[in-house]
Amino acid sequence: MYTWLIIIGLVVFLYLLYSSRSGRAQRGILSFGKSRAREASDEQVTFEDVAGVDEAVEELLEVVDFLKHPERYANIGARIPKGVLLVGPPGTGKTLLARAVSGEAGVPFYHLSGSDFVEMFVGVGAARVRDLFEKARNNAPCIIFIDELDALGKARGTGFSHDEREQTLNQLLAEMDGFDPTKGVILMAATNRPEILDQALLRPGRFDRHILVDRPEKEGRGKILEIHVRNVTLDDGIDLESLAARTPGFAGADLANLVNAAALLAARRRKSSVSMAEFDEAIERVAVGLEKKGRVMSLEERRITAFHELGHAVVGSVLQGADPVQKVSIVPRGMGALGLTWQRPLRDRYITTATELRHRIAVLLGGRAAELIFIGEPSTGAQDDLGRATQIASDMVRKYGMSELGLRTYEGPRAAMVNPDLPTSTPRDHGDQTAASIDREVDRLIREGLDLARQVLEEREATVKELAERLMEEQQLPGTEVREALGLPEPTLEQDTDEKASKDKSPAS
Repeated sequence: MYTWLIIIGLVVFLYLLYSSRSGRAQRGILSFGKSRAREASDEQVTFEDVAGVDEAVEELLEVVDFLKHPERYANIGARIPKGVLLVGPPGTGKTLLARAVSGEAGVPFYHLSGSDFVEMFVGVGAARVRDLFEKARNNAPCIIFIDELDALGKARGTGFSHDEREQTLNQLLAEMDGFDPTKGVILMAATNRPEILDQALLRPGRFDRHILVDRPEKEGRGKILEIHVRNVTLDDGIDLESLAARTPGFAGADLANLVNAAALLAARRRKSSVSMAEFDEAIERVAVGLEKKGRVMSLEERRITAFHELGHAVVGSVLQGADPVQKVSIVPRGMGALGLTWQRPLRDRYITTATELRHRIAVLLGGRAAELIFIGEPSTGAQDDLGRATQIASDMVRKYGMSELGLRTYEGPRAAMVNPDLPTSTPRDHGDQTAASIDREVDRLIREGLDLARQVLEEREATVKELAERLMEEQQLPGTEVREALGLPEPTLEQDTDEKASKDKSPAS
């Protein structure tokens, strides 16, 4: 009797277990092709929270107006672009712009990444695309935002084939052809690698409006800083315009990180407000890394580092076109830097002349020149300087036609459109003899830069030795003291502009 009860109980238990697992599996299969878009109504984010990209905002105001008043465009027969592609380097605010469009228009915002579509099973991504557009049509007007579009829209037929990704891309193309833009569904996407996108995505009728979201200029950086310091307690002497001038090349995310780093430093020091001292240190931390005061260097290593850094600082202070020196330090920083020569540009630069590039090479080689003059032999500390000087000289020969080889350019590895640090391989377009000539021209430019740096330092040998003694004792010197010892005036924006205008008439010595 008990045996039969045990058998019946075991059968019932196995049946219930199988039914539970089968139900979960069935529900998993049904949800596998569902879109992973995260819906949000971003009314709290508006264009007032966006700065430094005024041109992009002007382009997107048309989209906001269409989402608010679609009938106005339908009555006149105008067709709003189906797709808006935001292109720009990382951290420039592409996602924030898309959220601001949603907040200004007061419509739902579906946010997902290009990688959310792609799975290992063929057909799942395509099903998710269909479900996403169906959900958007049922909730129109709304915005679909696909971040990192290159994860989904990479050009077909290049490199390793991936059936699931290509089917997903094909389904996206078909959906963009099929949905009616007058219904109020706007597809927005962002990428920092537009050069690898499939051309079918970029043709008219799909992503037919491309908006560049670039790194902000000085005025834009000042406005971005104003936004990020809204909730930060600042000292009365904070000059945001000066901070904007000292952060060229910083994107919006970099500036947000800068403000947060300065606030953390002030809190760590038990201060009630953030001063310029915290911002100065935060800029150096973000740009070159933390100080490593615990790393102990020998007296000879400190001496070599002091002359090396002063070689950069003195050559950079004397030669025209170089950014003014802000500070010289022999405190180790970052991954392997034993010292620092901090230079601050007076304004954003868009064009560089051949003379300025040669002077940049000389400034980079100033450390090696100082080692040869004051130490008597080179050290390994110039490794990064040599690489950067070689790159500038190579660009002058290969890209800019600034050598004795003439105006022709010589194709090397072509860099990405937005991320120049990501090269793509391309075949060489010249022969071995031309390659040898290019190498000789690059060597000549580097030797001339080293000779110019040595000339500048040898003419001021006594001053460099005096500054080196002070630097070894104090570990860091402000740029004003370096210029004062050299008998040079403090640079100003007006002086810098006048020197640029008359540079061709009075070459630097």
